[in-house]
Amino acid sequence: MAARERVDSYLQQLLKPAEFKDYGPNGLQVEGRAEVSRVVSGVTASLAFIDAAIAAGADTLLVHHGLFWRGQDGRLTGWLRQRVARLIAHDINLYAYHLPLDAHAELGNNAQLGLRLGLVADARFGDQALGFVGPAGALRSLDALAATVAQALARVPTVVPGDGRALRRVAWCTGGAQGYFEAAIAAGADAFLTGEISEPQAHLARETGVAFLACGHHATERYGAPAVAAALASELGLEHQFIDVENPA
Repeated sequence: MAARERVDSYLQQLLKPAEFKDYGPNGLQVEGRAEVSRVVSGVTASLAFIDAAIAAGADTLLVHHGLFWRGQDGRLTGWLRQRVARLIAHDINLYAYHLPLDAHAELGNNAQLGLRLGLVADARFGDQALGFVGPAGALRSLDALAATVAQALARVPTVVPGDGRALRRVAWCTGGAQGYFEAAIAAGADAFLTGEISEPQAHLARETGVAFLACGHHATERYGAPAVAAALASELGLEHQFIDVENPA
């Protein structure tokens, strides 16, 4: 068991949220009990995740997608009221880290995805240096890269081929980073993978010759939160469990 203040301090030092301009508040979003013993991590603080964590005996949750985002009007009604009410009724702490959890060099979503694909970044690119880029290694063809993604994520990616070139460098950025495609091209990538695709990326892939792979927003962001929560649990002597609520997005 550890005091909540120790959890706060560890996560702040590890993830350095003050260094990021983000879309919502990072850190403790809902305050629960002062003493922490069992952390449950997940991708998104959905009602299904919260209920599953309650059933698992959680007193603290750590997620990538929290409850509060820029542009919300702040009223606790509807789905937001339901989620907050569950947390308060069970005295559960909710920690959420968005961009800091993407960016961490070892435990973040991008680093952890690269680890599963056999990719190691040697440079960063894009806004706030969130994108990772590095040698293709053994993944010298688009077919090999797509097959590795499908096996690692248990999800077949949407692939827009480039010009068929051998892959020397691969860039990646998890989640909804399709807008980073041009920055990835400028960083020298022969292929770029992220979670989602929008209308412009197909045309850019065809016109620039750089392949684009959309691998699933949720699927690419399953790994950062449990990695950080496991490190937290190890440091403070806490229990940890990862709960994955399936999401086709």
